[in-house]
Amino acid sequence: MSQRISEQAVLFGSWTSLVGIVTKAVSPASANRPAIVILNTGIIHRVGHHRMFVTMSRALGAVGYTVLRFDFSGIGDSSPRYDGLSLVDACMAEIREALDWLERDGAASRMILIGLCSGADHAVLYGHTDPRIVGLVLMDPSIPPTLRYYVHYIGRRLRRLRSWFNVLSGRSHTLRMLMRHMLPIAQRYPLQNRVPRQTIERHYRNSVDSGIEILAIFTEETTRQTYREQMIEALPNVSFGDRLTLEFFPGSDHTFALESDRSRLIQLILQWVSAVSKTA
Repeated sequence: MSQRISEQAVLFGSWTSLVGIVTKAVSPASANRPAIVILNTGIIHRVGHHRMFVTMSRALGAVGYTVLRFDFSGIGDSSPRYDGLSLVDACMAEIREALDWLERDGAASRMILIGLCSGADHAVLYGHTDPRIVGLVLMDPSIPPTLRYYVHYIGRRLRRLRSWFNVLSGRSHTLRMLMRHMLPIAQRYPLQNRVPRQTIERHYRNSVDSGIEILAIFTEETTRQTYREQMIEALPNVSFGDRLTLEFFPGSDHTFALESDRSRLIQLILQWVSAVSKTA
């Protein structure tokens, strides 16, 4: 049943410099429900593309979850940090500070991380390092390509009339990619993914071994993956078992630009979070 929600701006972190918005039901949430932290996508601040994270936070708050969406240092309203930490190390430290703040505030002792693109990658890197994490919602995380990935990707590009013209004129991105990656096709990575396959596998394997539930959502109109099962086929040394729930959005772009896709996404996350709350 939906409840009225409240929203409050908060400051937290080592220098009280991280800015976030806490969304929660006015009526106290059940004590055993995990709190939810939504991470930045790249340099997009905490509202997300098309205000997606605002809508998502309010939908989760309306069914009794406490949600914190915040800006990493140097993004949105959060101040830059000057302690010399690398970008990745700073993000890991700030996720921990967000969880610490929620726990001190009495929101929960169990947490779920939600992220899109780089936010998903940060969630995977962090999740298994903190026993408070019981779930990860990953939208278009970095996944190594497979032979089937290239078959799908190239086939999709060649079906477009403009792609045919670009091939004939020698300007085709597909043609350049084909020449660059076909040998050996299954071992190479697209330009946006410089992380070794073994490293990605290790983080997912550690997450599964830690008992973390994973909801992985992939969109079709992106260069990161082209089909639903790519995550499983690309990471053969990870025994996901029933810890992984896979979803694929045919025709959807990377930012869920269509309102219908965002509505479907939020309903999917609501259902999955509810299920994880009962079992974790």
